[in-house]
Amino acid sequence: MFPTVARVLDLDVVRRGLPQVVAGADRLQRPVRWVHISELPDIAGMLQGGELVLTTGIALPDHREGLARYVGELAEVGAAGLVVEFGRRYFDTLPRALVNAAEQHGLPLIALRRELRFVAVTEAVHALVVNAQLEELRASEAVHQTFNELAVEGAEPAEVVREVARMAGLPAVLENLAHQVLAYDTAGRGAEELLEDWERRSRGVHPAGRTGHDPRSGWLVTSVGARGHDWGRLVLVGDPGPLPGEEPHRHTMLLERGAATLALNRLLVRDRESLERQTHRTLLSGILTHALTVSEVALRAQALGVPLEGRRLVGVVLRQRRTPAAAALEAQARLRDFTETAAGAVRERRMSALVGALDDEAVGLLVALGPHDEEHASLDGFAAALNRLLGEDARSGGRPLAEPVVAVGSSVGSVRDARRTLIEAMQVADAALHDTPLPGARSASYYRLPDVRLRGLLHLLRDDARLQTYVERELGPLLAYDAEHSTQLVPMLRVYLEQGRNKSAAADAAHLSRPSFYDRLHKVERVLGVDLDQVESCLSLHVALLALDAVRR
Repeated sequence: MFPTVARVLDLDVVRRGLPQVVAGADRLQRPVRWVHISELPDIAGMLQGGELVLTTGIALPDHREGLARYVGELAEVGAAGLVVEFGRRYFDTLPRALVNAAEQHGLPLIALRRELRFVAVTEAVHALVVNAQLEELRASEAVHQTFNELAVEGAEPAEVVREVARMAGLPAVLENLAHQVLAYDTAGRGAEELLEDWERRSRGVHPAGRTGHDPRSGWLVTSVGARGHDWGRLVLVGDPGPLPGEEPHRHTMLLERGAATLALNRLLVRDRESLERQTHRTLLSGILTHALTVSEVALRAQALGVPLEGRRLVGVVLRQRRTPAAAALEAQARLRDFTETAAGAVRERRMSALVGALDDEAVGLLVALGPHDEEHASLDGFAAALNRLLGEDARSGGRPLAEPVVAVGSSVGSVRDARRTLIEAMQVADAALHDTPLPGARSASYYRLPDVRLRGLLHLLRDDARLQTYVERELGPLLAYDAEHSTQLVPMLRVYLEQGRNKSAAADAAHLSRPSFYDRLHKVERVLGVDLDQVESCLSLHVALLALDAVRR
């Protein structure tokens, strides 16, 4: 960054001349690109802007109009300032016409009350300029190297935004075209202050061009997109006020390079989930893993356009029923399509929800219901819209998706309990996925905890050592007998219990004669040491068989 006029006046070599600011004291932050020594009255035609002009004034015009024209031409070409040395033409004061013209045009005018070697001034200033240019080149090289590495590594948007904030030392925010925050970094400041009422504030910032500075807000903004299709904005949040000397913002190149990296990475990963889904997924993961505090969750969700505070929150988990194994890439594509379809159903029903993948097979939603939203109607309508959209995708030639399991947790009244409703929905989904629903078992198009019944409960407990011990205690001898003698006594027991302990019906279902089936039942009783005519014994064995199924799954 070039030295300012004020910085030049503070140099030891200049201070020896006892500089006195005569006019334009409010413009001393103008950058000095070069120092030019000249006594010519028409020097303006040889300047390019940003020069600090040194003169003794020996050849300046005598009349007022000439002095005014001289100053006007310097201001018109963008000179940084005019320094006049006393001792050759002027001794105690400068001409009033020169001072008035400089004040009128806002051109810094400095009088040197003691003679100086102008060449010493130029050497000192040019050293600053060259050092500034070298530092700018180094900074530019560091920026390009950093973002090249991020582009090659396929960095996530949050990583790119974090690097922009670190290098600028200012908060950085990536937003979509709806002014919803996709990623941000506070640069050590408070997140609440940064994101509070973000959408309204952002909509009020409209800098000219693709990259521009808004002095009212202090924001430096650049568009993010490629191939003529913008999909967001990258913002550096600075302090309000005009730029010094009306020069370009010093972080313009950094911000544009960050935006280019974001656009490039989106092109490279366009077959993956959208940035919005990534952001929602990160927030849902933060809730489940305690990686985010309650206030952070509420703040970031609000910035995404999903207010959670003061709402009833319901966790929803969608799982697809098992299909033949697919390649990893195909499975990822199916999950991405499934997630986008779920988000489409949310939009269609005009619901407010976070929607994102939870793992390789499940999609999670945290639905925020308003005071006038009826819970069952909202969830039932969402499930219907989801199934309809899945059917439309299949008919239009998209990837066929099996009818999903829609599992719902208990509603909660605060963000603090959001994790509980999500975990309950995950457990219900896991259980329902492995359950064989009975006719009329559900009254809605989704599962809740009461709907998964005994099979679902056992599936939830399948990893519990106590349940595994129970299975071994009840069925272990029979399982061992079948393994040792290559018999099928366990399946015979299962058929008998599933037929409601009706031996005749069980024999028919097993495709055996009644004597043969009865003989196998007697053998079961001997191996297990139980009486199959006792209701409690049969109940215990039936639960053990269902638990065995859950454990094996």
